[in-house]
Amino acid sequence: MAASVNNTAAAPWSVALVGNPNCGKTALFNLLTGARQKVANYAGVTVERKVGTTRLASGRSVSVIDLPGAYSLSPVTPDEQVTLDVLEGRREGEAVPDAIVAVVDATNLRMNLRLVLELRELGRPMLVALNMADVARAEGLSIDVDALAAELGCPVVETVAVRHDGHVALLASLEGQLGRAIAAAPTSPRPGRRSAAELQQDVRRILGRVAPDAPVRARFQHRIDGVVMHPVWGLVLLAAVLFLMFQAVFSWANLPMDAIKAVMAGAGAWTGEHMAEGPLKSLVVDGVIAGVGSVIVFLPQILILFFFILLLEDSGYLPRAAFLLDGLMGKVGLSGRAFIPLLSSFACAIPGIMATRTITSWRDRLATIMVAPLMTCSARLPVYALLIGAFVPDRAVGPFNLRGITLFVLYVAGVVSAMAIAWVLKRVWMKSRYQPLMLELPPYRVPNLRNLGLGLWERAMIFMRRVGGIIFALMVLLWFLSSFPAPPEGATGPAIQYSVAGMMGRALEHVFAPLGFNWQISIALVPGLAAREVAVGALGTVYAMSGGDEVADALTPVIAAGWPLATAFALLAWYVFAPQCISTLAVVRRETNSWRYPLLMAGYLFALAYVAAFATYRITLWLGG
Repeated sequence: MAASVNNTAAAPWSVALVGNPNCGKTALFNLLTGARQKVANYAGVTVERKVGTTRLASGRSVSVIDLPGAYSLSPVTPDEQVTLDVLEGRREGEAVPDAIVAVVDATNLRMNLRLVLELRELGRPMLVALNMADVARAEGLSIDVDALAAELGCPVVETVAVRHDGHVALLASLEGQLGRAIAAAPTSPRPGRRSAAELQQDVRRILGRVAPDAPVRARFQHRIDGVVMHPVWGLVLLAAVLFLMFQAVFSWANLPMDAIKAVMAGAGAWTGEHMAEGPLKSLVVDGVIAGVGSVIVFLPQILILFFFILLLEDSGYLPRAAFLLDGLMGKVGLSGRAFIPLLSSFACAIPGIMATRTITSWRDRLATIMVAPLMTCSARLPVYALLIGAFVPDRAVGPFNLRGITLFVLYVAGVVSAMAIAWVLKRVWMKSRYQPLMLELPPYRVPNLRNLGLGLWERAMIFMRRVGGIIFALMVLLWFLSSFPAPPEGATGPAIQYSVAGMMGRALEHVFAPLGFNWQISIALVPGLAAREVAVGALGTVYAMSGGDEVADALTPVIAAGWPLATAFALLAWYVFAPQCISTLAVVRRETNSWRYPLLMAGYLFALAYVAAFATYRITLWLGG
C-alpha cells in the first residue's frame, strides 16, 4: 500500500492556467516554465496552445497548460469553446487537468472575478493567482487576500509575473494546499450554473468585502489616451510608429547581417577548399550554403520586426490601435476586432488567421481570413530585402533611409490592397451589417524585457526550425533537380540548363515572360509556394549553379547586374500579392472546414499577383526602367 501511495505521489500533475485576456497569464506561464515549453495546436482545432513543465521543491514535475484567454465559460468565440472543452475533458485524447490556476488581474477584479466564480462551479481543485499585485499596491488598491480566499473557498496567492521570483508563492501553494486537494478525492461539481446577473451580483458582494475601493478606481491614463486614441493625432502616431518599425528593420539589422554574411562566406570558402570535387561538394556549397545561407542572413530583420510587434502588444497599445481603426475598418466592411489578426499577419498569416477566432460573426471572420494573406508577412521580408538591397540606393532622404521608405511603401501597398479586397467582398459576396467593436482596454504597462526575450527566442527557434526543416529539404530537392540529368557531351551552357529544374524553368518562362521573369526566377517561384522565403534560397542555389561559387557569398550584386530594374519591380509587385504558402492554405482549410475557401484564396491571389506584376513591368519599361 505504501508503495502505491508513493507512486501516486510521484506521478506528474497537470495544471491549466485560465484567465481573461490581458491578465498576465502567458507571462506567468513563461515564468513558471522558462524554456521548458512547447507550442502546438489543439487536435483538430488550429488554436495555439503552450504546454510546459515546472518542478516543485519536492522534485515532482507539473505540466502547465496555457489555455486561450476567456471572459466566460459560456463561450461566444472558438477560443472560449476550446478552454471550456479542455476543462471539462471533452478534448479527445486529453485528460481533464488535475487542477485549475485562475489568473486574475489584481487591478481589475470586477472584470476577472466572474470567470473565477464560473470556474469554481466546475468543482475542480483550484487556486487563484492574484497577478500584478505589485501594480495594485502601487495604485493604492488594498485587497484582503484572506477574505477573498474565504469567499472563494480556495487558496489565493499573490503573483508578479514580471519578476523573476514572482511565482514563489504559487509554487509553494502547489506543493501545499492545492497539492493536498489534488491528492484527495475529486471534488463534486456544484449543481447547475447561475445566470450572468447572479454572478455579477456575487462579484459586487465579494468586492464590497475584500476590496471596497476597487469599483471606483481609475485604470487608465486619460491624458495619454486623449492623444493615442484621437481620431487625427492617433492615426498620425500609429503611422509614425509603423514607419519607425520599418526604418529599424533596415537600419538596425546591418551589423548582424554583415556578421552572418561573413560567417556564411567563410563557411563556403572553407568547404570549397577542403572538399574534393564531386556531387557532394556541389550539394554542400551550392545547395546548403548558397541556398539555406541566403535565407538565414535575414534573421536579424525578422527579429526586429517581431520585437516591435511584441513591444506594442506588451505595452497595451494594440487594443487602442484596434479601437482607433474600428471606424475606418467598418467603412470597408471589417470589424475593428479584425485589426489584431491582421497585424499578427505581418509576422505570419497562420497565427493571424487563427486569431480570427475572436470574431463572433462568421461572415466578418471569413472576410478577415480571406484578406489576411495580403498583410506583408515576415516570409516576404527576405525577398523584399534582397531586391531593395540590390536596386534601391542606400542613401538618406532627410532623416530617413530610402530603403526603409521603400519597405514601408510595400507594406502600405499590402494594407491598402487588403482593405480594397475587403470592401469588394463585403459588398458583393459576404454582405453583413457593421458590428461596433467591444473590447477591453488594458492599462498601459512597461514592457517586460524577459517576456520580450522569450518571445524573440521562440520566434527565432521557429524560423531556424523552418530553415533546418522545410527550407533545407527544399534546397536539397532543388539541388538534385538542378544537377540531374548531367549535360550531354559538347554542352556549352551551365549544367543546370540541361537538368530537370532547368527544363521546368524554361517551360515556366513562357508563362512568366510577360512579367519580365527569366527562367531562374521561374524556378525559384515553384518552391516559394511551399514557403515564401525559400524563393531567396532557391535563387541562391540556381545562380550558384549557373554562375559560380561566389554567388553563395553575395547574391545581391549578381541580380543587380543581371536583372533590369523593371524585372525587380515586377517581382516586388508579385510578392505583394503572391499566392499563399501551402501551410497557410492548409490552415484556411482547417479553419473554414472546406477546400472551397483556400482554393478561392489561391486563385484570386495568383490573378492579382500576375496582373500587378505585369502592370508594374510594363509601366517601368515605359518610364525607361
